[in-house]
Amino acid sequence: MPTVRSTIDTGAASFLANREAMLALIAENDAQLQLALGGGGPRYVERHRGRGKLLVRERVELLIDADSALLELSPLAAYGSEFNVGASIVTAIGVIEGIECVIIAHDPTIRGGTMNPYTLKKNLRAFEIARANRLPVVNLVESGGADLPTQAELFVPAGNIFRQLTQLSAMGIPTIALVFGNSTAGGPTSRACATTR
Repeated sequence: MPTVRSTIDTGAASFLANREAMLALIAENDAQLQLALGGGGPRYVERHRGRGKLLVRERVELLIDADSALLELSPLAAYGSEFNVGASIVTAIGVIEGIECVIIAHDPTIRGGTMNPYTLKKNLRAFEIARANRLPVVNLVESGGADLPTQAELFVPAGNIFRQLTQLSAMGIPTIALVFGNSTAGGPTSRACATTR
């Protein structure tokens, strides 16, 4: 195989400017990921721990097989909006008992794990991935339902969660929900009620 030689001048002003711009974007991305990992912030994390509960990512980590990979989906959902980066839930593909599964887990440190419009989009995307790849879905539920200031934007479209669950069931794709606390209103309740084979 012939060697391909680069003609890029790594000392050129344009290269150095582009490099600096890219490093700044990477730093911003890393900062946003850290915000997502921080949940609702130290105050709400400590309150949650004070109740003797695990944080959302700790729950996911204990659920998946030891030393297995976890692919988090849409970790920067809601970036640039008024809502927390990550959209109040963790969605991922992880290996449970040797089977790849889609995991949807509420973060109760962010407004009680309530759903906002970005949470809904992230949820529905996770269901779409599960359906397209025939992956079982495991829901880790602790949610106060809809985020009340945005409930008008959620009431009708959130019914799509029920639809997605029934479609998965009709396809013989297992879904299961584990409830860790509050399971208020349609979104979390649908997950808690819709376990299949």
